[in-house]
Amino acid sequence: MEVSRVRALRGPNLWSHHTSIEAIVACTSAEQDVGALPGFEERLRARFPEMSELQTLGHHDRIAMAQVLELAALGLQAQAGCPITFSRTTATPEAGIFQVVVEYSEEAVGRLAMDLAAQLCAAAAGDTPFDLGAALLQLRDLDEDVRLGPSTGAIVQAAVARNIPFRRLTDGSLVMFGWGSRQRKIQAAEIDSTGAIAESIAQDKELTKKLLHAAGVPVPLGRVAADPDDAWAAALEIGLPVVIKPKDGNQGKGVTVNVTTRDQLVAGYHAAAEFRDDILVERYLPGHDFRLLVIGNKLIAAARRDPPIVVGDGKHSVRELVEQVNLDPRRGNGHATSLTKIRFDDIALASLAKQGLVAESVAAKGQRVILRNNANLSTGGAASDVTDDVHPEVAARAIAAAHMVGLDICGVDLVCDSVLKPIEEQNGGIVEVNAAPGLRMHLSPSFGKGRPVGEAIISSIFADGDDGRIPVVAVTGTNGKTTTVRLIAHLLTAGGLRTGMTNTDGVYIEGRRIDSGDCSGPRSARNVLLHPDVDAAVFETARGGLLREGLAFDRCQVAVVTNIGAGDHLGLNYITTVEDLAVLKRVIVQNVADGGVAVLNANDPAVVGMANNCRGSVTFFTADAGHPVMSTHRAQGQRVVYVDGATLVAAQGKIEHRIALAEVPITRGGSIGFQVDNVMASVAAAWAVGTSWDDIRTGLASFANESDNAPGRFNVFNYRGATVIADYGHNPDAILALVGAVESMPAKRRSVVISGAGDRRDEDIRQQTEILGAAFDDVLLYQDQCQRGRADGEVVALLRQGLTGAKRTTHVDEINGEFIAIDTALSRLGEGDLCLILIDQVDEALAHIAGRIAQG
Repeated sequence: MEVSRVRALRGPNLWSHHTSIEAIVACTSAEQDVGALPGFEERLRARFPEMSELQTLGHHDRIAMAQVLELAALGLQAQAGCPITFSRTTATPEAGIFQVVVEYSEEAVGRLAMDLAAQLCAAAAGDTPFDLGAALLQLRDLDEDVRLGPSTGAIVQAAVARNIPFRRLTDGSLVMFGWGSRQRKIQAAEIDSTGAIAESIAQDKELTKKLLHAAGVPVPLGRVAADPDDAWAAALEIGLPVVIKPKDGNQGKGVTVNVTTRDQLVAGYHAAAEFRDDILVERYLPGHDFRLLVIGNKLIAAARRDPPIVVGDGKHSVRELVEQVNLDPRRGNGHATSLTKIRFDDIALASLAKQGLVAESVAAKGQRVILRNNANLSTGGAASDVTDDVHPEVAARAIAAAHMVGLDICGVDLVCDSVLKPIEEQNGGIVEVNAAPGLRMHLSPSFGKGRPVGEAIISSIFADGDDGRIPVVAVTGTNGKTTTVRLIAHLLTAGGLRTGMTNTDGVYIEGRRIDSGDCSGPRSARNVLLHPDVDAAVFETARGGLLREGLAFDRCQVAVVTNIGAGDHLGLNYITTVEDLAVLKRVIVQNVADGGVAVLNANDPAVVGMANNCRGSVTFFTADAGHPVMSTHRAQGQRVVYVDGATLVAAQGKIEHRIALAEVPITRGGSIGFQVDNVMASVAAAWAVGTSWDDIRTGLASFANESDNAPGRFNVFNYRGATVIADYGHNPDAILALVGAVESMPAKRRSVVISGAGDRRDEDIRQQTEILGAAFDDVLLYQDQCQRGRADGEVVALLRQGLTGAKRTTHVDEINGEFIAIDTALSRLGEGDLCLILIDQVDEALAHIAGRIAQG
């Protein structure tokens, strides 16, 4: 078995809505039926007992090794604790070649699972060892390393529950919610509206106390010490016992509490100095350690934090007791688990010494042995939820502390006997405020119930009903995609939306191109969704990007399918028929949001069939208002767009909006049929987004079919009395549409300049010139810049074959180079002639034509 072309499908895709790993798997003839391999399944289950039952593929009665790989990759992730359920194996038209798709929750884990599954299959086939325990441990460790921590994860889960899209921006905890101009960002439990000054204040413990004291919030007195001697002097000024800690520390690092002697203070000073130069000495407040979580104007959760302890049993040493406690599965080495393992370090040994113990001491039965004076969870402490016990005055002081510092999300550390009564009545105090506080003590406390802090944070940055989404329009099909994308973007811009757009020419933000080249894939679309100045996005969605990575978004508001044609890269990536292509293209329709709209070509049966896959509503378009699909749809009260004489009509029930095609320059008064189709699709999409009809009319009138608005899409030039048309058409359906358009334009003699894309079937390349040979007098063939896997001259030879027996063409030339071919064609034009130039390098070719025309 050979596993190749492993891809990560990072969005909704051909197979499912899930993120998935896709692999091409080649099986030998023997591996195409594992049931015929003696003892294989027994060896497989001996190595992986939890393996799912092997099932046949479709109507076949054989199970291929590729299916075993699929189930193994799924099962290994599931056993490692990953929340996944989907997998699939599909046979390709090539014998022994399969497509295996397995869902993942973390891409790196999914890729590793596929590798380990292949090793498992090989071990079972060859009767060699496979260490299941080591494999699962490897997967769990990797998953823990790469997945979001509990704090950030809880916020993300809350966002997902509210249908707010998210995207991790780093391997860490920086996450973006929403899209474009409605996006918000968090890093762990810190949100983008938190000011850097507030965060800086929170890190300066002395300044924090001054501000809190000024606001009437109880705080312990203290000051910064320059050295151990100064620290002892400060302790005597304040009064023993004291706390010594780094001035701007976090997570309890370097903190020593309840210091009563000079030796303890010197040791504490040196411990704090390992983390910071500025050391703070402050009054020790006896009592319990509480963490109060303030979000916005509310106290959301509260927990009592207890230091790490073990209880003696009269038999085991303290070290052994710690080891036993650390066996608790809730305790891990980082922040991914609800509890952290107790550290047995110098600080723990110092704490034991205060109690007259050492690591090997056997504590009396029932004796509580404290391993640390601070109660941070990160050093092994435990937390008990006390949210329901907090006195209103205590909550008010915590909220005041957060506001005084300026934190939107704030962890307030309070020391007092109880939160049941005001702080002032028990000589307690707020000892610290924390930006980006840890949330796990509130999400999964050691004792008590968890609190919905993730939901509270999301509610603080997104108002009720706000899902952070901007309108996203996805456009796919065989022909007309780029023009339709450009026109939709133009209409949305006319409606006042700052619009981002991707297509085969580049990435555009508010009409300015920020990237060039073929940008019709998901990476470019994701970049637009990242842009903070985008109110709406329109994406050309090509088949290649869909196959490589899936969609760039989970849902779109509008999906437009222009048409499905046979010339659209059939034969590549196992898309061999028009039906296969339709299944791929309908992915955008399947992922229309609830309440969204699919805009579908009623004249294309393959496109019409996609309506059944749309969770939203459907708008059909075609020039023929009497088409049965259109008549039925309108009778049902649904939206349709059609042509009535020289007028474009958008109708729903009895309501009609009419626009004269004479006012739509791109259609040349309605004479260019394929442009009329593009306009109908665009109008339907803008209607679905909510653009006003006045803005739609204005946008249509101002969108001329020029090279600056729609480069490479039927750009018309006048040259020495002749008509020159430049277009990027590059498949038989596009050629047919172009021929239909130019035949409506008068000309003495017609010539065409054409090359061909090498990544198409031979018959598709030949068919282009078969069509042109019946409509043009002269044909100039040229080889384009990229042959896409074809041998030198191979494409031109196929194009010439298509001209064999041409009905009209009388003269054929082969020219070496696109620009030379253009110059040759232009030099032969006379007044009244027409030349169609099918360009390859869009920007360069248009610039070259414009330069020649400028020269006269």
